[in-house]
Amino acid sequence: MSKWAEVTALVAAVSVITLGCAQGPSATAAVVADKTYTVTPASVTVKAGIVTGEVTEMKVTERVEQGSDRVVSPAKLTGTLKLKNTSANQTVRLVAGKILYIDAQGLPIKLEESRTEPVVKFATYGSERLDLGQDATQSLDVEFPAEALKAKKLKEIRLELAYIPSPYREESINFTVSIGAGK
Repeated sequence: MSKWAEVTALVAAVSVITLGCAQGPSATAAVVADKTYTVTPASVTVKAGIVTGEVTEMKVTERVEQGSDRVVSPAKLTGTLKLKNTSANQTVRLVAGKILYIDAQGLPIKLEESRTEPVVKFATYGSERLDLGQDATQSLDVEFPAEALKAKKLKEIRLELAYIPSPYREESINFTVSIGAGK
């Protein structure tokens, strides 16, 4: 065998090893899109004792595979929660909030077993304490039960708010002073 024939055979062998056999067309990836459900009304006013506020921009979103409608990411409720301390003499420390989805019979709609309970945590520094007249804004991004997506199943959303009120007082203290001669 000539030297050129050996080199050509070697190049062909290396090409097959490094490039592999020609593959057919790759399967196209499934297209995943957000499926958004409107919440009506999208904004509501809330009141719990000395804490008032509003929940705005509410919507439910799940990610589904187009064509098959297979759910890729389960539904979540998103929105903005703005709370305000309306007390004249108490500071409020926000502890947590729990969201319940209530059906037409007044019963809570359960989440699927593998999902976590929809809890609002006020962990951001400064947002957990509300002084007199102060407000705080918190994003909502919580689990939403698939059962509640069915027509006429969900009647209301309940926000159970846990907070600790503390008495707030302002007092004056007077103390006697004198100023010495300047130097």
